[in-house]
Amino acid sequence: MKISKLEPVLAGGRYLFLKLHTDEGLIGYGECGAWGYQEATVQVLRQMEKLLVGQDPMRIEWIWNALTRNLHFRGSVTQAAVSGIDIALWDLKGKALGVPCYELLGGKTRDKVRIYVNARGKNDQELVQASAKLAQDGFGAIRFTVRHPETEGGGCGESFSALVNRASGTMKAIREAVGWDVDVSVECHRGLRPAEAIELGRAMEPFRPHFYEDPIPDNLEAMATVIRECRIPVAAGERFINPQEFDSLMTTAPVRYIRPDMCLAGGLTAGRKIAAQAEARGIYLIPHNPLGPISTAACLQLDAVIPNFEIQEYPMANGVCRLDREMKEPFVVENGYVRVPEGPGLGIELIDGIGERFPFEGRYGGIHLHEDGSIVDR
Repeated sequence: MKISKLEPVLAGGRYLFLKLHTDEGLIGYGECGAWGYQEATVQVLRQMEKLLVGQDPMRIEWIWNALTRNLHFRGSVTQAAVSGIDIALWDLKGKALGVPCYELLGGKTRDKVRIYVNARGKNDQELVQASAKLAQDGFGAIRFTVRHPETEGGGCGESFSALVNRASGTMKAIREAVGWDVDVSVECHRGLRPAEAIELGRAMEPFRPHFYEDPIPDNLEAMATVIRECRIPVAAGERFINPQEFDSLMTTAPVRYIRPDMCLAGGLTAGRKIAAQAEARGIYLIPHNPLGPISTAACLQLDAVIPNFEIQEYPMANGVCRLDREMKEPFVVENGYVRVPEGPGLGIELIDGIGERFPFEGRYGGIHLHEDGSIVDR
């Protein structure tokens, strides 16, 4: 069997799926994760296709090395293409052998995967209400985002004290609404300065956040200081593009959790390597997963096999899964867990003609400003 074609499929708000064709008619599916730059990743896939046509798709590690060690440049757009190809190769190999990817990765260590879901709201009151509803619906882990309220002029005008007081107050209110049996995590999207992150972490400590996600931009030395000073568990790494970056993070900063993205960090091949690096250090994985069904399925296959799995980000908002329309058979969610798909390869199938059913929009965020006109970190 030989690779015959790479077929990118742009769909929805920001999806880039990949169909990896072979001369025997078998197809593997992948997903690419540089979600703001999917059109650019399509061009990278077309270049990589020239290298891969005619190659044996069963040589996954060899192909991964060829695409990560042999090419001159690297970056998020390039690694998103590598990731999509790698996931598609694992899916293909599983289908060819008639087994789930988790069997190829060493076999299951668990039958179901614990998930956390996002509470959303236009203001803090709505966030608290959404969190309470999710807890009532049986979700044992939720996440909320530290918002940056805008002034009438469109700027983010909060003072240091106001931000810390408001965000810690939201955490307190959510904890009171859901009780102590529910894990609550805090997403910051790298939007805090180190001093803000430290003080907010200290203020939230009495309410026991499960993890404090990406409090500051990706600066390893500054992150190490934040972690040591604020003391609550920090999770980071969703923008990292290879195992080496995760090694640097885990070596430099006492991070509790890491967040590899299967569609950006190098696919399942990289995910397995990163998990092993972390396991040796006693660090647990919370895979990043903001995209589509293939991304989710790839995460679940890795989650099933690694002993140092913590919890899985699941694309659901306020109790409604946004992937169900995109799959022939949806994931099975029960009591805050997702069942690991048992079918061959990734174990799922996209609906036919997904690019036509959900036309590509290429959505990306705007420019966010402080009140003085300077840029807010994201």
